[in-house]
Amino acid sequence: MKLHFMKYRKLSYWISSICVLLSILSIAIRGFNYGIDFSGGIAMEVTPTTADYTIDKMRHDLSAFSPELQAVDNKAILLRVGLPKGSTDEQQNARVSEIKNILGNRVEYSSVQVVGPKIGGELIRGGILAILVSFIMMSIYIWVRYRGGYAVGSFISLVFDLILMFGFFSIAGLEFNQTAIAVILMGVGYSVNDKVVNYDRIDENMKKYHKMPMTDVIDLSVNEMLYRTIMTSVSTILAMVGIYIFGGQMLQEFAIAMTFSIVSGTLTSIYISNVILYHFNLRETDY
Repeated sequence: MKLHFMKYRKLSYWISSICVLLSILSIAIRGFNYGIDFSGGIAMEVTPTTADYTIDKMRHDLSAFSPELQAVDNKAILLRVGLPKGSTDEQQNARVSEIKNILGNRVEYSSVQVVGPKIGGELIRGGILAILVSFIMMSIYIWVRYRGGYAVGSFISLVFDLILMFGFFSIAGLEFNQTAIAVILMGVGYSVNDKVVNYDRIDENMKKYHKMPMTDVIDLSVNEMLYRTIMTSVSTILAMVGIYIFGGQMLQEFAIAMTFSIVSGTLTSIYISNVILYHFNLRETDY
């Protein structure tokens, strides 16, 4: 059965524009839920020494600090506490001492990490720089690899991928930290790979079917690669499902964000990068 993707190209423009607009509005109004990596704070991994000292009791004892508590495994607990803006090293160390005094000998410490607001700001800049550099390098690769309409289509859909990924973190309220940067980079890389595979097939069919209308060439190419696209996406998503179920709370947000990036990258490959080709006379330009 042949699916007519290009038949819905105008609808894809509207849906894509709405999604991008919502993402931009959410980023501008809500912003991001910065993790301790970026906002600064204290992260401790502790293990209760007695079975009766539960995560709920720990949360009650530390309620004055508005802590974030997550069970890492059957016993260990990840404790995270934010720091006020402009905290000095002395204030940070004092906060650590306060927490330890409250917990006393009821827990054992596996790790204690303190990230100051200044360091958090540097990590944000480093993360954004990593995304920009990867974006530039991918754009250069796409332009050298294809040029013309193919390059424009890939570039625009790549911009869409980035906006949608940032927007998803803002709208969903997922913690934006160094792991989020890694998810965005991996998601964009996955999307670019999918676009390259589809473009290769379109390029082959353009040379093979000289008189076939452009819409039919694109539909034919996408349908020919559809099984491969679905299998790749589904197998990767199944891996994310396994991580979500068995990876513990620490990896659940990673799995959710990666699943979104896979679905988003697949859809932008079909309904953004390919649809944009329709507006270019590739036969006159490239052949």
